[in-house]
Amino acid sequence: MADAESHRRKRDRLKARALRYAAVPLAVRTGDLPKRLASAIVMLLLAGGALAMGGAVLQIFVALVAVLALAEAVRLVLRAAYGWRLRLAGIAVAALYIGFAAAFLIQMPRFMLVVTVVTVIATDTGAYFSGRTIGGPRIAPRISPSKTWAGLAGGMVAAGLWLALVATMLDRAMQALAPNEPVGIAPNQLLAGALIGAALAIAAQAGDFLESWLKRKAAVKDSSRLIPGHGGVLDRVDGILPVALIVGLLGTYGNAW
Repeated sequence: MADAESHRRKRDRLKARALRYAAVPLAVRTGDLPKRLASAIVMLLLAGGALAMGGAVLQIFVALVAVLALAEAVRLVLRAAYGWRLRLAGIAVAALYIGFAAAFLIQMPRFMLVVTVVTVIATDTGAYFSGRTIGGPRIAPRISPSKTWAGLAGGMVAAGLWLALVATMLDRAMQALAPNEPVGIAPNQLLAGALIGAALAIAAQAGDFLESWLKRKAAVKDSSRLIPGHGGVLDRVDGILPVALIVGLLGTYGNAW
């Protein structure tokens, strides 16, 4: 009897594991794809339109996104924290974190704003494809089960290549303005751009982990359901916030150092 019971439990464990790792049908995996694509197009049009118009329109757009993200962060803090002291502290930290990031984004020249946002996009894209292709050990499975070390490395490489490309473009622009200067970008400039990109990729992933940890504490999947198929605004800007803080601080105080 004991052997039969042990055999049954082993069989049940194997069956549960098989079900867990079984391939999800294509119809299930892609069922919300049209909704996600439509939402992505709308977000791209709104952000691109605000960026193209610049000035007060762009500032209002960034401020509105920050307000929505802060509202979602407050909701998560209220669900995650116990006691009014912890809740007030969490709300204060969220307000400073999102507020300063938004302030830096509003003050940035449009070129720097594009570089900052595309750095985060490159990080997410590189992390997604390398994580899916290579897989491997997860960084913090209890916080964000889908994030792997391979994904982080891919995000760092993608962001590094992007910043190296930016350094090259800036060098070409300087040559056009001063044609008598020596031609060619120095290897140390390319390396510096790549290293800065890799560091910003780590910051972007850290912002993603921070929000994932907060959502775990609040026992929710998304920061809200405002964006169909994508969750909330905070879900979309969690990586931009720390990168904006770093770029803004470097731009503000870098020359003084």
